[in-house]
Amino acid sequence: MTPILSRLTYPEGGKKSEKRLGRGIGSGLGKTCGKGTKGQKCRHGGNFGKLHFQGGQTPLQRRLPKRGFRVPFPTEVIAINLADLESFPSGHTIDEAALRDARLVQGRGAQIKILGVGDLTKKLNIHAHAFSKSALEKIEKAGGTANVVLVVPAKAEG
Repeated sequence: MTPILSRLTYPEGGKKSEKRLGRGIGSGLGKTCGKGTKGQKCRHGGNFGKLHFQGGQTPLQRRLPKRGFRVPFPTEVIAINLADLESFPSGHTIDEAALRDARLVQGRGAQIKILGVGDLTKKLNIHAHAFSKSALEKIEKAGGTANVVLVVPAKAEG
């Protein structure tokens, strides 16, 4: 059954009528409209709406000096230790896809750096964005190879 549009109404308690301010003494909200008498709080827009308002005193965020710099688009680098790569089979090629499958890398747009914490006993072919000196020595000592992957910058739209 389709409802008749001319007979549609709000459900019980679904619509509340607005307060009618300044409509006589009997309404309870006449004359000063429930704002009391005189002062900043009863004026238009004078209800201390600003978050850091301190009564006209210079606010704290303006009294303290500006310091430092925040990089607007920082590059996230995920550090992976050689001990974490010990779970891969010998002779395996380890790249970003293999590390994601092993749940060692998550998120998007992150760079991968291999650190030399732990020992490597297997010959692995590793592709990453950066290697520490100790990691390079341990990978070559185990007979594996370390290949640096170049970061391709995203194209700027113009």
